[in-house]
Amino acid sequence: MHISRSVGDLRKHVAALKQQGKKIGLVPTMGALHEGHLSLIRLARKHSDAVVVTAFVNPTQFGPEEDFDRYPRSQSHDMHACETEGVEIFFMPPVEEMYPSTSHIGFTINTLDEHLCGATRPHHFPGVIQVVNKLFNMVQPDVAVFGQKDIQQYKILERMRDEFAHPVELIRAPIVRDSDGLALSSRNAYLTPEQRSKAPMLYQALHYVGMRIQKGDTHLINLIEDRKKTLTENGFQVDYLQCVDEEELQPVSEPEPGQNYIVAGAVYLGATRLIDNIIVEASDRVK
Repeated sequence: MHISRSVGDLRKHVAALKQQGKKIGLVPTMGALHEGHLSLIRLARKHSDAVVVTAFVNPTQFGPEEDFDRYPRSQSHDMHACETEGVEIFFMPPVEEMYPSTSHIGFTINTLDEHLCGATRPHHFPGVIQVVNKLFNMVQPDVAVFGQKDIQQYKILERMRDEFAHPVELIRAPIVRDSDGLALSSRNAYLTPEQRSKAPMLYQALHYVGMRIQKGDTHLINLIEDRKKTLTENGFQVDYLQCVDEEELQPVSEPEPGQNYIVAGAVYLGATRLIDNIIVEASDRVK
């Protein structure tokens, strides 16, 4: 595995792989790799001949009061994990390599970030688009793999790919969960043992709402408010719990039979922000 810390070196080694006729798969991460990330790498391997993994905690997608400084960083662990998975190139640049000067050009997003995480993290998705555009230009991958856990991010990047004409296939990887249903996340390391035991309640709330949608329940407002109340009573601070349409990410109160919807939530448990989602198809069978 080649370890790269500069854009020039990264491009040189990617070019060498392409000269060999290899199809390039990209897995962008912020490091602190866990089994969820490894599942992305394995999926990229199935769709490419050589895998590039990036580990960069991107400052432009963090707000002023968010956890950029304390976000988990584990370079030695990450390098070993990628080497074990047979990754060809591991890219871990310093901030000054990715942002060598003041940025004068930014990105705006219309409607797709109005709800869910975008509503309370206004700087987040423009920063994500900025860094992923950079990585697409640096690596020029054939395929790129992102996880469903960040479903709003995936849908925005999908639209960015189309509107900016990036010649890359996006692959959405399923959420990897612990045995009790908690979605794997680098931020789970912040949880105390007591908080960790409560954390699966977010998935349980989403699963319940999704189950009711699949059974044809159209009374979503009361249903969601009931789940939010249960979470609050158990020590969660609810950022959002919503059902949105799969394409435009707009809130839905009455699902239409046969259509797919995203049931998503974000909560704080202590200082830890947890996000999760499920995708369900609405039924016309009212139970």
